[in-house]
This record gives sequence, structure tokens and C-alpha cells, in this order.
Amino acid sequence: MINKKKPEEYIRKILKDEYHDEWKKIFNDSALLQYLNLKSGAIHGNSKSRRSLANWYAIYAILNFYVNDGFVNNRKKYSDFDGFTYSELFNFQRIQYGGAKLQNHALNSRVNGEMADKITNDHSKYIIVRNGRKYLIHPDFIYVDGKDIAPVVLKIIKKYQKILYDKDHEFEVKLEELTTEKDLTKQRIQLKQLLTEDSEARIFEIISYCILETHYKGEHIFIGYTKESIKEEALRLYKTGRTNANDGGIDFVMRPLGRFFQVTEVGNYDKYFLDIDKINRYPLTFVVKTDKTAAEVKKELMDYGTEKSGGMKVLESKYHKAVEDVITINELKQWMDNMSEEEIKSTISEIDHYYKFEMNML
Repeated sequence: MINKKKPEEYIRKILKDEYHDEWKKIFNDSALLQYLNLKSGAIHGNSKSRRSLANWYAIYAILNFYVNDGFVNNRKKYSDFDGFTYSELFNFQRIQYGGAKLQNHALNSRVNGEMADKITNDHSKYIIVRNGRKYLIHPDFIYVDGKDIAPVVLKIIKKYQKILYDKDHEFEVKLEELTTEKDLTKQRIQLKQLLTEDSEARIFEIISYCILETHYKGEHIFIGYTKESIKEEALRLYKTGRTNANDGGIDFVMRPLGRFFQVTEVGNYDKYFLDIDKINRYPLTFVVKTDKTAAEVKKELMDYGTEKSGGMKVLESKYHKAVEDVITINELKQWMDNMSEEEIKSTISEIDHYYKFEMNML
């Protein structure tokens, strides 16, 4: 088993309250606890990690019914059990906070694959056992040093839910203040304060889209198939789906130029070029959650592209051309300064709309 990282503070506290001096041993001996700890990145404001609610709720659903049906500390009874039905598990996931749009991938394969790849290094034993349309968690992952940890795992999952809810509610309060503020100068200041390196990843993506959409619709180009059909058109930016979706690096698309935008952050340039490779090195504009200058980030990307090409000039050229442009927090704030009162109010209205859409509040 691989211990990837130290336990998050909220996990450590729950384990310490339950197991006292034994908590470290329980954590180190539990692949399940280490997996949940690994998936806790979204509790940090500056994390790009996805919330992985499908993974959390696949485990949560099974253990919820496990506890409610009286299997705690009754391994023999559980070993004779044929599983919980897909419909009851799926319905349970869908009523959880943030779970309304979840699909079945986590139950069917994703949790098993990640656990084997990132924690146990063992593909011969899966944590979620599938029996036709029924599912169980393998008891070897529930029992640690003879202790049934299912009730404690439920506490950890519920705490993770609460932390995410509080984070979302905090932004909801700020958004309410922003939409009700009448003074334009104060609105502009409050909006800028939401754009920081510590902004939650989804919030940054929503705000950056709304600023970019407002900025570009004020720009026009002349386009047409023939000289006679050339006409003036405003640039239009479209979101391609939900924030933090697994979309191959395309977060926004611009019409009619066909520019692709990806929202990301400084820290892992290999991820940038993985996305570039996914779309066959089609040029990307990176919207980066950083206070670094755009020129600084672009130079780092160029240097990384040179290194990644391994000395092959043809690859180096393709990687360099694939970085079409870089936009950072600095540009977003600068463009905000140039917005009219009407544009600022429109941007705030769009942020309010997309935030509520992402939170399934509409």
C-alpha cells in the first residue's frame, strides 16, 4: 500500500476522536481512508482538483445502506449478502449535495481503477464488488486491524460534504453582496477581489468566462466566404459544458474564429501539454489562475515545450504553435477596468446565472 500524503486535518480529527492513540495506525493500514484523503483536494481554495463527488458518493451510498441494514461488526452476515441494488444506490447519490447530475461511472469502474492505480497498486482486488446490478464494498476495505471503520468513514464523507457546502455558501454570500451593491466603483472592487490565486477552481472558471465573454463581444471582425459576402461580426464566446469537466482541455470556444480556451493554473505544465496532445496540438489559449504576467507564463510554456520535444524541431514547432495565447488574472482585471457600467452589471448577472447553474440552484 502507498501512503500518498498526510491526512487532512478534518480526517485526522475524526480519526483521533474515534481511535485516540491508534488513529495513525488505522489510517496507515486503511486503503479506503487513504483514498478518501487523496480525493480531498477540493477543500482547499487554491486546488484545481475536481470534487470527485461521484467517487465519494459511490462509497457513501454503499456504506450508508451497509450501516442502516445492520452489517456493522457482522462480517459473516455481510459475506453472505449479495449486494445493494443499483437503483437504491443511484437514487441515494442523486439526492446528495451536488449529486443531482451524477452518472454511474464511479460505481461501475472509476473508484476501482483509481484505488488500484493510486493507492493499492493491486488490480486483483477491487474495493467495489459488482454482482450484476448489485454492488458491495469488499469487507477487506471495511475492516482495519479487526475494526469495522464504516461508521467513521460515513462521518468523514459527511464532513467533506459540509466543508464543500460551506465553501459554496461563502461565495453565495459574496455574490449576493455583489449583485445588490449599487455603487459601481465598489462593485468593480468586489469583483476584482474574487479573482485571486486562491480562488476555488470552478469559481475562477465561471468568473473568467463571464469577463472574457463581455470583453470579446465588444470586439468585431470582418469575415465572409467571398468578397461580396464579407460582413462585420462580433466575437462570441461559448462555454462547452460544466466547469472542471473532462472535456479534453476545451472550456470555451470562440465564434467565428474557432479559438479554443482552457482554464487552468500554474504548477503542472505537463497537464497543459497532455491537453494539447488530446486535441492533436490544435492551438489553445490558456486562461491561467495566477498573478504572474502572461509573458512570464508563456515563456515557461515555450521552454517546457522545447524540453518535451526531446530535441525534435518538428515537435518543438508544433508545441510552440499550440500555445496560441496566455491570459492571466492581470489581463482579466485590466479588461474589467475598461468595462462600462452596463458591462459590469451584465458580467455580474452572468456570474450569478452560471454559478447557480453549476450549483444546480436554477
